[in-house]
Amino acid sequence: MLPLQTPANSVNIYDAKTHFSRLIADVESGHEVIINRNGRPVVRLVPYRAALPARAPGVWKGQVTMSPGFDDFTAEDARDWYGE
Repeated sequence: MLPLQTPANSVNIYDAKTHFSRLIADVESGHEVIINRNGRPVVRLVPYRAALPARAPGVWKGQVTMSPGFDDFTAEDARDWYGE
């Protein structure tokens, strides 16, 4: 890793431009790098994470069934929930 400023994982913009390929390699190996401008953090380099696939509602339609009394609230349920 590059000799970095405070905090330990940060570099200034000039060093980031000069050593960009090295910073990318560091990020690829799992490190996080903060890039500072005038001593203030402005950018955080982190490994890329692919977005989750889009949901497809209805994929299970017709494949899952519930018993007819699934939502019924019985006297036994009342005892379990409310101690009656």
